[in-house]
Amino acid sequence: MKKRYTISVFTEDNVGLLNRVTIIFTRRKINIESIAASDSEVKNVHRYTIVITETEDLVKKVVLQLEKQVEVIKAFYHEDDAIVYQEIALYKVPTDILVAGKEAEKIVRSHYARVLSVEADFTVIEKTGHKEETQALFNDLEPYGILEFVRSGRIAISKPMKTLTSIVEELENEINN
Repeated sequence: MKKRYTISVFTEDNVGLLNRVTIIFTRRKINIESIAASDSEVKNVHRYTIVITETEDLVKKVVLQLEKQVEVIKAFYHEDDAIVYQEIALYKVPTDILVAGKEAEKIVRSHYARVLSVEADFTVIEKTGHKEETQALFNDLEPYGILEFVRSGRIAISKPMKTLTSIVEELENEINN
């Protein structure tokens, strides 16, 4: 049965590695729903957070294949209940729909979104949350006119307490023994 999984890939910082990582998914005809790349808590180690919907057997195979890449330090996969995750969305809307306590202002408040910038012609609103929450605000604002919309990929932290630092130390011990 297909489920949504979040894959965390910890890597060295090398040019072209993201391309090789995504090719692994492409060859298996797996659609990447979102991907985010960033530094990690360990110096010179980067993290890709990738969201896919697949069977667990296929996800296990992909994680093993990812770990075969020379620059990949470790890869993990998690179901949604094993991680804490968020996305961020930005909405550019006409400023006039928010003035004078109109319905659109009530919508923004009810979604606990915040205003980042107010310009003469447009206002930028920020909403953090799960994809369903950011999409709900989009759906509610759409009738009033959305000039631009962008949503980040998922960022996630696992609930288990094993840290990347301890994993790196274990790997170093295995290599040295």
